[in-house]
Amino acid sequence: MHSDQARPGRRRLLLAAAAGVAATALPTWAQHQHGGGKRAELGISAAVDAAGTIWVASRQGAGEGAFLALQSSSDNGRSWSAARQLSSEAITASGESRPKIAFGRQGEIFIAYTKPIARPHVGDIRFIRSTDGGRTFSAPVTVHAHRAVTTHSFESMIVDGDGRIFIAWIDGRDADAAKARGERYAGSAVYYAVSDDAGAHFKGDYKVADHSCECCRIGLALDRQGRPVALWRHVFAPNIRDHALSVLGAGGSASPLVRASFDDWRIDACPHQGPAHAYAADGTRHQVWFNGKEGVGGGVQYAAFAPDGSRPAPVPLGNAQAAQADIAVRGRQVAVAWKQFDGTATAVLGRLSGDGGATWRELALARTDGDSGKPYLIDAPSGILLAWRTANEGIRVSPISGDKA
Repeated sequence: MHSDQARPGRRRLLLAAAAGVAATALPTWAQHQHGGGKRAELGISAAVDAAGTIWVASRQGAGEGAFLALQSSSDNGRSWSAARQLSSEAITASGESRPKIAFGRQGEIFIAYTKPIARPHVGDIRFIRSTDGGRTFSAPVTVHAHRAVTTHSFESMIVDGDGRIFIAWIDGRDADAAKARGERYAGSAVYYAVSDDAGAHFKGDYKVADHSCECCRIGLALDRQGRPVALWRHVFAPNIRDHALSVLGAGGSASPLVRASFDDWRIDACPHQGPAHAYAADGTRHQVWFNGKEGVGGGVQYAAFAPDGSRPAPVPLGNAQAAQADIAVRGRQVAVAWKQFDGTATAVLGRLSGDGGATWRELALARTDGDSGKPYLIDAPSGILLAWRTANEGIRVSPISGDKA
């Protein structure tokens, strides 16, 4: 969120939350972001290697002593290796921004993260890699060629079937340029870079679209052709905060954006809740997102978009306190998870389908009485897993599905 671009309605919401105004004074969607005082940065990313070992990238420590850390578990999360420091740089791991981890075709370990420079969301997208199974890591490099001091944040990373690394992020350069010209510019922009040599070099910066929401994470998934597809909250004119998607080309050409949600949520503010999507083998796009419209149609939503382009009716998930949903697809299995606060504790709830989304069963997956990060789903060789970090319990990994689910 760029404070110098904030309009009065947006300022009121942000200032009310910062001042510790009662949550009931804010709209329902803003209550999900509400909280007095600074919270621990508990965002994580997890991935599973070919041997079944779970690897987690996180932020450890506090204040100026915080660092990018790597841990692993060979017993499905029952025990973890000591947190190993990979870089002494500052790192963001709260809200919609968290470090990302992925594997290459030869077992390389790739980690991307945002190095904050100034507030709000001014930073650089950084990248490190290991080519020896995690024994050593390269020095951090900046992914984007643009080096001005502006927003480069909320990065997402995916590796395609050919081993190419795609990193997409929210970028403030075009908003800055418009402001310098005295022109209005809604939101920020989506850019990406590509590496075709296992992270030794990146090519970019390639623009996907102008006018993205300022601080919602970008969802990345591979479609049935193996192409990376970006899904993000977009600012449609005049100020509709719905979603759009685009296929990211390895050569730097992104497809024209396609609208991906139709809530018509008109709000001049960023809800800090990005979307997620995953593709089935038949091309169906399973998608979850947050819609903050008060009344009918608001809250966490799920829909399955068929390849023919037909528009399904969204299905609401949970109650009015549901937030921060994620989704994963493995064969005919579709899993959805989200956070939900009951006034005392926070639970991760879910739904699991074994028939491509035709029928579902409800799941209660985890619970904590303290602070927590956002839940994420991992498509692992053993089945779909939930990864969640809490202040009280630490890193938790729970199976959601398996071969017989």
